[in-house]
Amino acid sequence: MDQRAAEEQIAHLTRAVDDLSEVVARQQAEIDRLARRVGLLLSREAEREAESGGGVPLADQRPPHW
Repeated sequence: MDQRAAEEQIAHLTRAVDDLSEVVARQQAEIDRLARRVGLLLSREAEREAESGGGVPLADQRPPHW
């Protein structure tokens, strides 16, 4: 492989790495956003269950057929 071809290949690989890095950064931002939303939903559900009057939380109750 001559030097020009090697330089072209390096340029293409550098571009591919940069593109993949951008994708990973966007995905991490989306994961962080979703994790915050799940945390908020869990907190809201815990508050709702606490306000509904003690007892066993619905998620911890056995199904009626048991």
